[in-house]
Amino acid sequence: MRSHMVGYFAFVFFTAFITALVLTPFAIRLARRLNWLDKPAPRRLHQIPTPRIGGVPLAIAFLAALAVTIPFARSDENEMSRVFGLAVGVAIVALVGLIDDVRELKALPLFAMQLGVALIAIASGVLIKEISSPLDGSPIFLPPLIAIAFTIFWIVGMMNTLNFLDGLDGLVGGVTVIAGTVLFLHTFRLHQDSLALLPLALIGATLGFLIFNFPPAKIFLGSGAYVLGFALAVLSIIGGAKAATALLALAIPILDVAWQILQRVRAGKSPFAADRGHLHIRLYDSGISTRAIVLIYYLLTALFGALALILPSGIPKLISLIVIGGMAVIVLARLRR
Repeated sequence: MRSHMVGYFAFVFFTAFITALVLTPFAIRLARRLNWLDKPAPRRLHQIPTPRIGGVPLAIAFLAALAVTIPFARSDENEMSRVFGLAVGVAIVALVGLIDDVRELKALPLFAMQLGVALIAIASGVLIKEISSPLDGSPIFLPPLIAIAFTIFWIVGMMNTLNFLDGLDGLVGGVTVIAGTVLFLHTFRLHQDSLALLPLALIGATLGFLIFNFPPAKIFLGSGAYVLGFALAVLSIIGGAKAATALLALAIPILDVAWQILQRVRAGKSPFAADRGHLHIRLYDSGISTRAIVLIYYLLTALFGALALILPSGIPKLISLIVIGGMAVIVLARLRR
């Protein structure tokens, strides 16, 4: 690590970590006092009422760490605009998410929120302007309208992917920490030091919260999964094309969501209908413990994240995605039977 950056990296990380560590117990007490609890139900796995407003302390900790990065020299003059769009989006997602955790909003308001924050990010300059060729890794530049549509799809898709993944204690938080670490290492390797601070802020905030969310959880993430999904989606494109890296690191959750949406549509159901078809729930129903499943997901995310960092762009990453996709489809098909 570049020696002059160690202190600043540590300052940003611990700002996020300590803020989440302090605010999360306060959120737990507040939720219990106001009876903002997730009650046990047939489709849910927990047995006792548990606070589910984890997105609030998580978002505040992340925003606090983003604030301390402001004095740092930026790589280009438009970077602060993109960071501002990230911060505004996180704040909106956390606020709407809190309302959802307390009152359970319908699907339409939640989708409107997702679309709105995606447009805010785009207006601030967060845009997928190019993708890497799967053959040789060369850039393929996208027309403006396609770039906007692709960016909206990526942000909204990532938010829903992490929300669907949030079925077991500590699962989304740990996966986010690992994926964030992959983005940090990739950004740092590109010498984008000011941008490397951003995933580090997310890692610190999520780790501070994960201490209370690891099974057995004292607080649930709730709509905080949308916060993490939005943050990861924006961080993967805020300083250049890193979406392929995030795609490979999060290959299993993304493929699982795509598979379940396909199965629901084939059955004539809403693609957003809740069921027990997701991979982590099927593994749980097969008798594997929550901690074992969570650790398996951590290991797979770390493995695929390492591949994303090691493999060069082009054919190697394409082959990896095809192999991982094929293996995931086989496993999901067998579990479905």
